[in-house]
Amino acid sequence: MTIEKVKEMVSRNTNQPLKFKFNGSRNQVEEFSGKIVEAYPAVFIVEVLDATNRRKSFTYSDILTSSLEIIE
Repeated sequence: MTIEKVKEMVSRNTNQPLKFKFNGSRNQVEEFSGKIVEAYPAVFIVEVLDATNRRKSFTYSDILTSSLEIIE
């Protein structure tokens, strides 16, 4: 997979409810539901769908390195 294909997949799924799995540091795994609300040339913003209304930013390389998985 290339960066261009990742950007295309992110733009195709903008404003769609999705499930995410983030493999953080020290073997911490976070799973959450959210939707991609904005996409920029280097990063994209995910709004977490829970009571906190948090926003998280990720880079496209997070998907390439398997730090972030998007379950469509």
